[in-house]
Amino acid sequence: MDKGVFLMENRNFQLDTEWNVVHYPQQPTGFGILIIGDERSFVDKENSFWTQNEGRLALINHFKQAGYTVFYSNLYGKNWGSDKAVRLAKQLYDYMMRTEILNGKIHILAEGMGALVALKLVKEMGQGIRSVELLNPVFTLKDQLEHEKENKFFYKKILKEIAISYGLDVKEVEKRFLNMDIQPNVPLNCPLNIIHILSGNRSYKQSELSSQLSTRWEEEGKSVSICYMLPEKKSELNKYLINLFKAYEIIL
Repeated sequence: MDKGVFLMENRNFQLDTEWNVVHYPQQPTGFGILIIGDERSFVDKENSFWTQNEGRLALINHFKQAGYTVFYSNLYGKNWGSDKAVRLAKQLYDYMMRTEILNGKIHILAEGMGALVALKLVKEMGQGIRSVELLNPVFTLKDQLEHEKENKFFYKKILKEIAISYGLDVKEVEKRFLNMDIQPNVPLNCPLNIIHILSGNRSYKQSELSSQLSTRWEEEGKSVSICYMLPEKKSELNKYLINLFKAYEIIL
């Protein structure tokens, strides 16, 4: 490589009040991946959960080595799929399209709570999404609340987080989300791949829900696939995801 050429590895920047980061590959293919993290995810002026966590950083590095430009946002922290977070994710996409040389159709990789934002975003963006990959997804707030009810401390904590994100009183959260039979809407216009890493009670319950939902999705003719992965096979996740992405890049 020419010593006079400086390659920026990543860049942190603000949109609205939130910090965002973009990771640049050395040999870009022009394809982008928007990551939407779970409730532990954060981005600040200098760091992010995805660079501080060894497993997540390994994923980003594999994506970069494969030529992908990777970007993500703090999205107001524990947003639990709020419309405000969806709007900012769309704003980040628009910003990336204006400032970077990228194909207009991106991949989305969402983990846990991030699936709530991802599925709403697909509905908003339509043709701007190439594929969606959901890792141990949370599909509805109702299911998440039902699960957290087993632990009083975590239940109160999530009620408060949802109340803040949606601008509701804590008491309203239960009325609004626990009593509503809301089924997740999956996109018709782009492929959806669900990956469950089966470690712990929570992931098993999430996988059972996906299995139940997949029957209905198949009847509706939607392009959804589910992969179950044991924890000891987690090291193969990066290769599996990259193969998925490339399968949807034949048509630009």
